[in-house]
Amino acid sequence: MSQLTNDTFLKACRREAVPHVPVWYMRQAGRSQPEYRELKKKYGLEQITRMPETCAWVTKLPVDQYNNDAAILYKDIMTPLPAMGVDVEIKSGIGPVISNPVTSLKDVQSLGELHPEKDVDFVLETIRILRKQLTVPLISFSGAPFTLASYMVEGGPSKNYHKTKAMMYGQPDTWEALMEKLADMVITYARAQIKAGSQAIQIFDSWIGALSQSDYQQYVKPVMKRIFSELSTENVPLIMHGVGARHLTKDWTDLDLDVVGLDWRYPIKEARADGITKAVQGNLDPSVLMAPWPVIEKKAKEIIDQGMEQPGFVFNLGHGVFPEIDPAKLKQLTSFVHDYSAEKLAEK
Repeated sequence: MSQLTNDTFLKACRREAVPHVPVWYMRQAGRSQPEYRELKKKYGLEQITRMPETCAWVTKLPVDQYNNDAAILYKDIMTPLPAMGVDVEIKSGIGPVISNPVTSLKDVQSLGELHPEKDVDFVLETIRILRKQLTVPLISFSGAPFTLASYMVEGGPSKNYHKTKAMMYGQPDTWEALMEKLADMVITYARAQIKAGSQAIQIFDSWIGALSQSDYQQYVKPVMKRIFSELSTENVPLIMHGVGARHLTKDWTDLDLDVVGLDWRYPIKEARADGITKAVQGNLDPSVLMAPWPVIEKKAKEIIDQGMEQPGFVFNLGHGVFPEIDPAKLKQLTSFVHDYSAEKLAEK
């Protein structure tokens, strides 16, 4: 394995002293990079993830280009589901589409178990390759049970999650069985990635904001508690992120995780005032990156100033990079965060 010469990200996750605020961006691998778009003319997402050398190159590219403090593995939250018997296809312009949606307890009971070394060996090999190449930490991830279940029940992306909530309310035994089955998978999947060399795990519960706090506490939080409790023994930073989930972040502080990811709607200062004492990650609105540089700098300063008021801050976007973002702005932003935060730290 290559020598880790920049562990700033890991230190921030542990709320330790850092020389500058670390930076990485969700969906930093691919999306807006011209090299990636050229690659996508020949290969689809699933094909790339099954080509470990190429997948490692895609993962490492933004670190090399932007000087980010961490890499995040290039893959999709749906990657482990086919091994469980879920017929999923990533359709351009739509997202994951599932031809055999889960509608009954029988469907849940027919789902298989994930055997990482056999079913997602290409993911683990990509991690091993990257650990030989990277000098910054490697973040791996998994989708959370609710978000994965929403695709599996709806049959694809949804704006309202009516079918998902109908199962929660009307088939509680089926819902609980599905949550437990997916929790087992998430734990197994994350542990295999850590064993292969991943140095942090982020759990993406992208669509959890669709639930009220009471529904989250009743239908989802118990399995999230189990996931983080079991993964906490692996001794790597654990990060939680959801979109539109401000009303749920207090519940996340009860979990055995290290970093709370905030979307752009929730100012860091307010999150701290609301009692979030764990490290925080975020939370520039990705759309701001379409603005002129003075606007980007002003918004970034506000976030950095708030984030640095307490130990434990990782600069990121409040959601993922989208294709229209100019890579040069991501590079400029990374440099600004490093320089501005280092100056502020030197003043203390």
